[in-house]
Amino acid sequence: MEWLDHFNSSIAYVEENLAGEINLDKAAQLAQCSSYHYQRMFSYIAGVTLGEYIRRRRMSLAGVDLQRGEKVIDVAAKYGYDSPTSFNRVFKNVHGITPKEAKQSGAKLTSYPMLTFKLTVKGVQAMEYQLIDKEAFHVTGLSLKLEQDMEVAQTRIPQFWNEVSASGDLQKLLPLMDQNNPGVMGVSMMTSEIQDSWEYVIGVVSEETAEGFVHYEIPAAKWAVFSGTGPMPGAIQELQQQVFTEWLPTSGFEYAELSDIELYLDANPENAQFQVWLPVRPK
Repeated sequence: MEWLDHFNSSIAYVEENLAGEINLDKAAQLAQCSSYHYQRMFSYIAGVTLGEYIRRRRMSLAGVDLQRGEKVIDVAAKYGYDSPTSFNRVFKNVHGITPKEAKQSGAKLTSYPMLTFKLTVKGVQAMEYQLIDKEAFHVTGLSLKLEQDMEVAQTRIPQFWNEVSASGDLQKLLPLMDQNNPGVMGVSMMTSEIQDSWEYVIGVVSEETAEGFVHYEIPAAKWAVFSGTGPMPGAIQELQQQVFTEWLPTSGFEYAELSDIELYLDANPENAQFQVWLPVRPK
């Protein structure tokens, strides 16, 4: 699988630079995708964010260095921490003990090995999907600008949903909805207008716009559409991970560099009905 080879090349690059600066764009280039899609796919495939993986690997190596007798301040600097306080906090979060305690004989440390991506065909659960060729359409909604950091995005996006719901703006969107395309969307935006930042839009399919709302065109694409139900946000996260780790590797398609969509047909948090729209292209 070529894309697995590309991801392993990016992990090798990360590994080689754990004691230096890791350029996210370089890692994404080696994986042959954008930095956004790289971090998103990494999270689904590895089960942790790229940032968390890098921290775990650095702290694993830091523990070895400390037990070899290196000074705490030198090890902190080696792995990019100017502040001993921040290094101590991250180290203790990974190992459960302080760097000073790690230097003592018999100290127990936690080791996180280097990742290697391999294809594992599970097939435990059947996956029903549709392939849909859809013309360009417009989404009207509310926008959240994001840093280029998946960990920050995973925290801010649920907060954004709560804010939009509590403000009453979600109810103002519903009358604008195209009745032939029902449901509220969460769109992770990838357009030519958005280069240096990420954007997440809560919106509806609509040719109309209104004051206070953004209005974007989603380009024509082929979509793999997966349906699911269950308590949120766990149910949709589980489906997304299954799509990336089980369906995509053997599908004959690859992840296209376009926006991807969560479509909520019933947003009841206890038993939501939703779809995951994944933009794909033939390999």
